[in-house]
Amino acid sequence: MTAPTRYTIADTVLTMPVRIRRADTHVAIFSVPADPAQRLIDYSGLQVCRYRAGRALAMLMLVRYHDGDLGRYHEFGTALMVNPPGVHRRGPRALSTAAAFIHHLPVDQSFTLAAGRQIWGFPKIMADFTVRETPRFGFEVRENGALIAGIDFAAGLPIPAALTSRSQVLQTYSHTDGVTREIPWQMRNSGMRARLGGARLRLGDHPYAAELAGLGLPKRALASQSSANVEMTFGDARTLTP
Repeated sequence: MTAPTRYTIADTVLTMPVRIRRADTHVAIFSVPADPAQRLIDYSGLQVCRYRAGRALAMLMLVRYHDGDLGRYHEFGTALMVNPPGVHRRGPRALSTAAAFIHHLPVDQSFTLAAGRQIWGFPKIMADFTVRETPRFGFEVRENGALIAGIDFAAGLPIPAALTSRSQVLQTYSHTDGVTREIPWQMRNSGMRARLGGARLRLGDHPYAAELAGLGLPKRALASQSSANVEMTFGDARTLTP
């Protein structure tokens, strides 16, 4: 039996898989033009999932990690849905095999930044977060004072636990230093809500914001969702051959 992989980050030993015991999420999903989305991630060698003719899906998400091996922190992710390597499916059914490619990933703690970059090749940078719970949930994320994005969410409708509580086995892709990686992970949701629309996006003057504007954002969200609690485990990354 192979011994589990261990990483030493800032004098702390992490044993794989890394476990997140409690987090909450807010996600806004946008339909964006596929060709600009593809140009944005050409560096990865991956292909966006064209779930409709000429369209791809972008997800902007806030995750608040409350209890896990990487500590407490906030994370803002920009992800494009992509086809796994060697898969060339199109249309709505292609989403059943699509995975998220993480293009941006600001965080607000140095330990998770170092771990994310060293273990999985996630493109983490340090940023500052402002979160509001009322009158509706919203947040803003900035780097060195420059606004990347802000999103305000309307409450969604509850999703029955029977549809969301089962553990899901997923794949995510990252790219740093010229290397694209595949990261296996598992997720279990509870307290999930969803709705059509339901998210208002604001962009600032940060370079990341300019990239999102190149996808035709801000615009009305296709859909939004939130989860009151998410449990996750992240396995070892696998380097993809060119």
